[in-house]
Amino acid sequence: MNFIKQLKVKKLVFPFLGLAALIWFLVRVIPKPSRVSYPCMRATAPLASSFILYLMGITGSMFIFKKAKERFRQSKYILTIVFIFVGLVVGMTVTIKYSIPAKANLVSKLEDPNTPMGIGKGIIPGRVAWLYDPDATNENMTNTDGDYWFDDKNTNQSVVNQMYSDGLKLITKATTDAAAWDSIFHFYNRTHGRGDVGYTAGEKIVIKVNYNAGGGGPGINTSPQINYALLDQLINNAGVAQADIGIGDPHSGTPVENYNKCNAAFPKVNYWNSLDTAITEPLVTSDGQLTIHLPQVYIDATYMINMPVLKKHHRAGISLCSKNHNGSVCPALGTAFPVHYSLPCPDADGVASNGAYGSYRIFVDYMGHKDLGGKTILYVIDGLWSSVNYAHPPIKWRMSPFNNDYPNSIFMSQDPVAIESVGFDFLFKEFDASNPTEGGTPTGEKGPFPHFPGVDDFLHQAADPANWPKNFTYNPNGDGVALKSMGVHEHWNNAVDKKYSRNLGLDKGIELVSNAPVVGVKNIQIAGMDAEFKNMPNPFRSSTNVQFVLKKSSNVKLVIYDTNGRQIRTLLNENRFAGTHNIIWDGKNGNGQSLRAGFYLGQLVSSNNEGTSTIVIKILHCD
Repeated sequence: MNFIKQLKVKKLVFPFLGLAALIWFLVRVIPKPSRVSYPCMRATAPLASSFILYLMGITGSMFIFKKAKERFRQSKYILTIVFIFVGLVVGMTVTIKYSIPAKANLVSKLEDPNTPMGIGKGIIPGRVAWLYDPDATNENMTNTDGDYWFDDKNTNQSVVNQMYSDGLKLITKATTDAAAWDSIFHFYNRTHGRGDVGYTAGEKIVIKVNYNAGGGGPGINTSPQINYALLDQLINNAGVAQADIGIGDPHSGTPVENYNKCNAAFPKVNYWNSLDTAITEPLVTSDGQLTIHLPQVYIDATYMINMPVLKKHHRAGISLCSKNHNGSVCPALGTAFPVHYSLPCPDADGVASNGAYGSYRIFVDYMGHKDLGGKTILYVIDGLWSSVNYAHPPIKWRMSPFNNDYPNSIFMSQDPVAIESVGFDFLFKEFDASNPTEGGTPTGEKGPFPHFPGVDDFLHQAADPANWPKNFTYNPNGDGVALKSMGVHEHWNNAVDKKYSRNLGLDKGIELVSNAPVVGVKNIQIAGMDAEFKNMPNPFRSSTNVQFVLKKSSNVKLVIYDTNGRQIRTLLNENRFAGTHNIIWDGKNGNGQSLRAGFYLGQLVSSNNEGTSTIVIKILHCD
């Protein structure tokens, strides 16, 4: 019944909207024909033309019925029936086609798993680090006054700091944070024609975060704690002066909770509220529709770090690093609405009217512009809390290993395509049609948005020019030089194993690595080999001896997990001297209950003044 009501409303409203669109189109285009290429005119034209066809159809059917009436009076009954039939077909076709917009297919047909396209970028090409620690956030947070997600009591700063440190080492193979940053700067400069040099004092760094939820309320932004972790890293490990760092979202002011936390420790950092735009060096969209003057601080900077929030979106399907730059164009455009025409669901009405693969996508221009993706040395996705749309509160995730807890994750990479491809896979899995709050028929506020057709189209195009629109060239810098592959894209084998091509032993595609024992994902020792770790016997029945050897005194945490990443039991969490240590595990959980037979993961984390090592072994418990 609701569907029938919607059809009736649309049939009544369409003539008025169509007439208004036609008048607006004529008023704008007749005085200046070049306006026909404007995004607003491109959006208006289909409705105006549909209205003209609608009038033609109604007029035509009336003419046909008049002829039918004449033939009836002439007793030509066969011709009468023919005219009536033709009139009904014309009238019904026009009414259905032009007064009721067609619903798009909600199921996106992805390419086969593990079919990489494009060329991996980074010190370790195509590598994406997934940092996961369930202790990062407070699962009992109420998100009410005095107990919001951004409060320090709800996010463990020391855990976030460690996750950030782990990520830097995972994507660079460095053994210290300082060495990781030096590698990142050397790699960027070497690959951008600046010589094999590191960071030079006085060079400016801009950090683009996401603040479009405002501040002081339940909707999430890039979290204060992850901002703090990055500033601490840049200032105390990378050697960047506070005054040479700018952080914020040109679209929004800095929320008070972010400012208070970071400014107290780093008062000389530039926390943006409003930004002037540059006069020169604009971004000209490759379809010629927009000329966008970027913030002056972007032009003046040598480096950029892109740090959005992990969330889906009602227009783009997903909202990650590329869409984070919609906020970068707002000082010039006043709003992000002028760029929405390139997104799969431009009207945010639950209909993916622009979902065809091979359509123009402004996100590719963002990746390729010299002052946006061209300056970005690091991509970081804040998945500590995550959300379902812009300005919405955090939501707990169902999928493993989160298991109805907040995602407690950070994703980090030097490859802009790979990190968004991984983020897409997580969002695609979590927010499907069966999600209890986000599934069902999509609207402008909720829905399985990552499943809209064309959501990953920009990743296809950013990875490989072969996927560009026909006879089209991406050249956002206006220098006549077409963009090349900007990274590697593929989808994982499945949501349980989460394996990409390089995880499967191939020398191409994405490699997903983690600091946590997650089934299928490659766990990597983060610092230099500081410990040896094994268990005997393996497999075991009643008990097994877990043995580790420390080369120097360290704080040691020994934890048993199941293969879904759920913590089963902490066997040890204390300081131990150098040497060999043995811990007996009796195959029971922390409550003394015997566990069923199967595979389990033992994780040894050893920390000392040289850094942190994380080693994971697989343990088989038999009946």
